[in-house]
Amino acid sequence: MADNSVLTSTGRTSLADSSIFDSKVTEISKDNLFIGSASNVEEEMPQIETRVIMVQEAGKQEELIKALKEIKVPYIKMDSVEEFEGLDSPEFENVFVVTDFQDSVFNDLYKTDCRIIGPPVVLNCAQKGEPLPFSWRPLYCTSMMNLVLCFTGFRKKEELVRLVTLVHHMGGVIRKDFNSKVTHLVANCTQGEKFRVAVSLGTPIVKPEWIYKAWERRNEQDFRAAVDDFRNEFKVPPFQDCILSFLGFSDEEKTNMEEMTEMQGGSYLSVGDERCTHLIVEENTVKELPFEPSKKLYVVKQEWFWGSIQMDARAGETMYLYEKANTPELKKSVSLLSLNTPNSNRKRRRLKETLAQLSRETDMSPFPPRKRPSAEHSLSIGSLLDISNTPESSINYGETPKSCTKSSKNSTPVPSKQSARWQVAKELYQTESNYVNILATIIQLFQVPLEEEGQRGGPILAPEEIKTIFGSIPDIFDVHTKIKDDLEDLIVNWDESKSIGDIFLKYSKDLVKTYPPFVNFFEMSKETIIKCEKQKPRFHAFLKINQAKPECGRQSLVELLIRPVQRLPSVALLLNDLKKHTADENPDKSTLEKAIGSLKEVMTHINEDKRKTEAQKQIFDVVYEVDGCPANLLSSHRSLVQRVETVSLGEHPCDRGEQVTLFLFNDCLEIARKRHKVIGTFRSPPGHTRPPASLKHVHLMPLSQIKKVLDIRETEDCHNAFALLVRPPTEQANVLLSFQMTSDELPKENWLKMLCRHVANTICKADAENLIYMADPESFEVNTKDMDSTLSRASRAIRKTSKKVTRAFSFSKTPRRALRMALMPSHNSVEGRSPPSSDKHAVSRLSSTSSLAGIPSPSLVSLPSFFERRSHTLSRSTTHLI
Repeated sequence: MADNSVLTSTGRTSLADSSIFDSKVTEISKDNLFIGSASNVEEEMPQIETRVIMVQEAGKQEELIKALKEIKVPYIKMDSVEEFEGLDSPEFENVFVVTDFQDSVFNDLYKTDCRIIGPPVVLNCAQKGEPLPFSWRPLYCTSMMNLVLCFTGFRKKEELVRLVTLVHHMGGVIRKDFNSKVTHLVANCTQGEKFRVAVSLGTPIVKPEWIYKAWERRNEQDFRAAVDDFRNEFKVPPFQDCILSFLGFSDEEKTNMEEMTEMQGGSYLSVGDERCTHLIVEENTVKELPFEPSKKLYVVKQEWFWGSIQMDARAGETMYLYEKANTPELKKSVSLLSLNTPNSNRKRRRLKETLAQLSRETDMSPFPPRKRPSAEHSLSIGSLLDISNTPESSINYGETPKSCTKSSKNSTPVPSKQSARWQVAKELYQTESNYVNILATIIQLFQVPLEEEGQRGGPILAPEEIKTIFGSIPDIFDVHTKIKDDLEDLIVNWDESKSIGDIFLKYSKDLVKTYPPFVNFFEMSKETIIKCEKQKPRFHAFLKINQAKPECGRQSLVELLIRPVQRLPSVALLLNDLKKHTADENPDKSTLEKAIGSLKEVMTHINEDKRKTEAQKQIFDVVYEVDGCPANLLSSHRSLVQRVETVSLGEHPCDRGEQVTLFLFNDCLEIARKRHKVIGTFRSPPGHTRPPASLKHVHLMPLSQIKKVLDIRETEDCHNAFALLVRPPTEQANVLLSFQMTSDELPKENWLKMLCRHVANTICKADAENLIYMADPESFEVNTKDMDSTLSRASRAIRKTSKKVTRAFSFSKTPRRALRMALMPSHNSVEGRSPPSSDKHAVSRLSSTSSLAGIPSPSLVSLPSFFERRSHTLSRSTTHLI
């Protein structure tokens, strides 16, 4: 700051508006800088040189002495104020360097109007190569240089004087009245005119602690108090000094809002507590307050709550006051609905007008209710175009549809009996118009405000987060706006020979460019929204405010963003329907086939990209983890649904007690066991080593081979067990695969329901529940007893060793089980024993499953021959199931 010695005689009150003095100092300094050369005074003014006097401890700092030498300023050392009388000279302008602005030496120099600076000022000037600043106030450091502060809410004068003094010592400027030049408002409360103006202008509002903490860091040379990371630690939270209560919200919403209240510096109490300052009301559910509020209590809508969090400052309550539902306007409209008075014709006219008004207000939503087919058929061209331009008429998202500006004379009259092709074309236009409106809502209501510069409280999201969330939505909007305009022109000037397929062929290349980037990264977009909503309260509040608006149709941003993912398949279905209702001689029939083909190409392109980016990543992880996994597991249509850790309870698919991992895909089940010994590593590119596969492939089973899912009842000897009744296509008998779930993360009931649902989808059955059968463990000789005992583990070890020894001495290396099955006669499966009574009872209850056995299905991999070996009792029990 510039200064002039002329002002040193002015009274030094710390509460004065220092900006006035600063401006005068600057003007006087500029006007009188070369006053000697401009005047006619013959005598030349003497040249005065700046000299630094280092007081006491300052003279002992070698760093200061080195800095003064760099800026080429003469200096001397002084131990006491008394020495100054002998050092004072009119040839020098003395600048005193004092290390402590609180001791008696500083006070004595300050009283004599001496220029005083702190060591950080000298070091900063040396670093930047600048001369010493000319300040008429003591200046210890420059951490608040160029900052203009205003204070509000302080009642103790002593505290205010102390704060103002510290700001001056750090180079800041104080203004008594708030205006646009103020850079920071130091607030001791969240009320008052200055606070409201600061909120409206987006000026940062901070606590007094900001000044105190900045003063504590005064000796840090590169420290600046206005840095966002430091300043945000001391910002005034939106709900400081507020005690909130919530009325009309669900328990989950109320809990969320109470947590947000504490995060934003407020507190909450129950409804009706006299200490509450605000009552937040859910205006859609609360029709009347349960008590008469006091004059001091603000009764506001929930928009005030979320708006305050979004702005990062307490919003003004007057804009969000809650009003009761029985307003005079509503009473008037209700009275118009009464027909119990004379002049019924006039009343009926008023009723029609009122209902028409209500219907127009309803049509303002971009998500119109679904109409009955009869109502759809009775619509005229004019009414069709009226109901489809809903948001465009209320919000300037796009241009007004052309049909709304055209004269009815230019429109081709609709025949009294509308064709089926026209009806489908009309539906295509309606859905396209609604889709464009939804895209416009996403852009105007969410993307544009988030990208807006100068947001109150700073940007809500980083630019890269906004790009990740919205992606190519604007490009998709541009393409579909053109498609909608072309469809609109075709509908208005309808003729059966008009080609609809040409419209989509015209923009097929644009669809290929715009859709894959968005659809392929939709999951990332959704994850970004969820993550930011959890981590950034302002974004959470932003979504709450905008998602509650009627333009969103009570849908979340994620639900709106999924529309582009669903749009192309629905258009393809409509074009197929349109082709069915197009005559063979109509040239548009072949064009529609080409248009449908082009859309399929776009969707194929999207699916191929998704296979490379998302779905296949999980499948590749399975392939890398399972040694010997079949290559045909990799497929573009396949996705991993669930992974379950189990232990085998029977001889199939592994020996009893072996750890088995089940990978459920949408159309098959991969069965893998834990490897007994891992040898070597899986090497892919040179220099990269993958961890060895921890699992060994056993079998890849199509879900169509699962005929029944057995939920084994819980007993003392059987816990968390289930079984699969499998019919391989090449076998004559069923095979029972029994398992025990070893993890509690996924409940058995949920796992079985999930498995049955995907089995039912694969075999095209709607009744997935019928695939589950509750069974007794004794009926199928299933038990989990002693699975973890020492004897059981020793038995499994002996079996493994036996296998290794047998294979080691085998010349053909053929597995013993396969060799024995090859030599076994085909009629040797039944010994003639009758099943026990419990087995007979189970067989009778399961006889209804025979209808599922004959369902043909292409197998991915045929079951290995070891499934042929069955215990005699189990073979007889399961034979009756088919």
